[in-house]
Amino acid sequence: MEMHRKKRIEILLEAPAQKRLTDLLDRLDVTGYTVLPVIGGKGHHGVWSREGLPSAAGAMVSVAVIAAEERLDEVLVPIFELVRRHIGIVTVSDVTVIRGERF
Repeated sequence: MEMHRKKRIEILLEAPAQKRLTDLLDRLDVTGYTVLPVIGGKGHHGVWSREGLPSAAGAMVSVAVIAAEERLDEVLVPIFELVRRHIGIVTVSDVTVIRGERF
């Protein structure tokens, strides 16, 4: 089976900024992304949980993108420009996919 090397960009971001991020990804012609709720974690300011939050204002989401390595800077720079104004982190890792033509 043929495998293809790609980059996985994961963005943890405040939920209220999610639409701005996914709109940006659409404008960048990213072929796809997955958005998941983040239920809790621990960071610079201690432990947090979305349990008991009355609205999405304090919630976080995780957005995963698979991209070709040659598009990494083109996609990553505008993502970082958005995320740096919010609570959030961006990670990049190597992944191997089976259906490389999709990315």
